[in-house]
Amino acid sequence: MTSLSVEMLAADPVEPITSAGNAQLGIAVLAGIAVIVLLITRFKLHAFLALTIGSLALGAFAGAPLDDAIASFSTGLGNTVAGVGVLIALGAILGKLLADSGGADQIVDTILAKAGGRAMPWAMVLIASIIGLPLFFEVGIVLLIPVVLMVAKRGNYSLMRIGIPALAGLSVMHGLIPPHPGPLVAIDAIGANLGVTLALGLVVAIPTVIIAGPVFSKYAARWVDIPAPEKMIPQRASDDLDKRPSFAATVTTVLLPVVLMMAKALVDIVVDNPDNGLQRVTDVLGSPLIALLAAVLVGIFTLGRAAGFTKERIGSTVEKSLAPIAGVLLIVGAGGGFKQTLIDIGVGQMILDFSKDWAIPTLLLAWLIAVAIRLATGSATVATISAAGLVAPLAADMSTSHAALLVLAIGAGSLFFSHVNDAGFWLVKEYFGMNVGQTIKTWSVMETIISVVGIVFVLLLSLVL
Repeated sequence: MTSLSVEMLAADPVEPITSAGNAQLGIAVLAGIAVIVLLITRFKLHAFLALTIGSLALGAFAGAPLDDAIASFSTGLGNTVAGVGVLIALGAILGKLLADSGGADQIVDTILAKAGGRAMPWAMVLIASIIGLPLFFEVGIVLLIPVVLMVAKRGNYSLMRIGIPALAGLSVMHGLIPPHPGPLVAIDAIGANLGVTLALGLVVAIPTVIIAGPVFSKYAARWVDIPAPEKMIPQRASDDLDKRPSFAATVTTVLLPVVLMMAKALVDIVVDNPDNGLQRVTDVLGSPLIALLAAVLVGIFTLGRAAGFTKERIGSTVEKSLAPIAGVLLIVGAGGGFKQTLIDIGVGQMILDFSKDWAIPTLLLAWLIAVAIRLATGSATVATISAAGLVAPLAADMSTSHAALLVLAIGAGSLFFSHVNDAGFWLVKEYFGMNVGQTIKTWSVMETIISVVGIVFVLLLSLVL
């Protein structure tokens, strides 16, 4: 769904597809979410199928005609994929070029050559944050694990002292900073300004990653003191390459979309004149589609060609980058269908009616909703999508900055306490060679710190913006 359409829905809600009262709608929402949670956790059903079935169950529980519920779900799925699907695909292509060309290895090796001793955890945060900008969380983990294990072994560092900062950098980027799928979908659903959300997200992300990364890693290293498992060190991409991109070219390519989007936000704030030539240019260049497309086109030369890739090899890299994101696109799309069903049955107005008498701030409410769904489903993306759909109507009268903070509050809540129903939990556990208890004391606690510190800084920013 486009930002414009969300704003229109929030300002002037469409006629609900059911005449159910608030009590029935409340029960329907809880039942619909319960169906999704049960299918994902108990029956291990793929999140796409769970969200699809849960959306239809939601409509049925609310008393909506089945054909209307199907239409709402289909519309939401189509609009969401149309809004963010291309961006996710472009991000995946850029990430694949970064990994396969050895550009990621170049960033890692350059920063590690400059760091040592007490600076190493901070270097790992920097590496993870830069690499994590265009990469999905799981891809970032796979990319950084060899570095974490090698640094821990060669420098005789505690695995947690090096690993936790890297994981914190990746996780914060995943939950708070576009162009990751969760933040993009939340921005789209709430109608927030992408550039402002990106800028405020960086303001929140920096102190959050410091506290959850280098600071917390001191304690995590004391709680869990284990050696780096040698069997988990895979071959790096650049080991098979004769040459690789330069550090400057790689970093410039990765940061290009961020710079373009932030420039758009800055010009929009300073100039604030749609007829101004500079603003019209930055509005085009800073749009997510153009910014990411520009980074991909530049990356073909600064990453692919610089690594000696032929045109055929670059084409193959692009093709291989798209297959793994099919599941992500389907989950995001189905989440959009669930969100649209929530809107069309009248849940938005129900929340508006209830929240009038609540003393709880909207930002904290959004965080709590995302936390509850995250704990239940284990998916940060599902939590973000569902929470954004529930609280989107509350953003109708918000300023640009507070709408962006609402997105960040949802993103922070979506990271709360990763446990056994989260695929990321098991990924970290296996790569680091930990047992369940050790993973909870390190990874799960780190995720909770990110979530809590993130919402604290979001609330503090809301007091001054």
